[in-house]
Amino acid sequence: MLHTINKSPFESTTFETCVSFVQPGDPILFLEDGVYAVQAANRFSSRLENIMKTNPVYALQPDLSARGLGAVTDGVTTVDYEGFVDLVEEHQVNTWL
Repeated sequence: MLHTINKSPFESTTFETCVSFVQPGDPILFLEDGVYAVQAANRFSSRLENIMKTNPVYALQPDLSARGLGAVTDGVTTVDYEGFVDLVEEHQVNTWL
C-alpha cells in the first residue's frame, strides 16, 4: 500500500500517525507541505532514516522546488509527476490527511 502524506510534520501529527500503521515494504510518498518532513537535517530526519530501513520513501520534486527545499535526507527518492502516477498505478493508496 502506498501511503501519501501531504501535511507538514511541523503542523500536524499525520506523519507520526502514518508510521504507526505502515507495514514493512509499504512505500511512503511526501507531497505538498508533507515534503518538509524529508528536508535534510531536521528534527524528523532520524525517524525518517529508521523508516527507510524497511520502507522506500519518496518526495514529489515539484513540491520540494515550490517550497525552496533542495537538500533531502539521504535515501529519499525524488519523483516527478510521472513517477507519482507510476506509484499510484502500482499500489493501493492510503492518503493521510
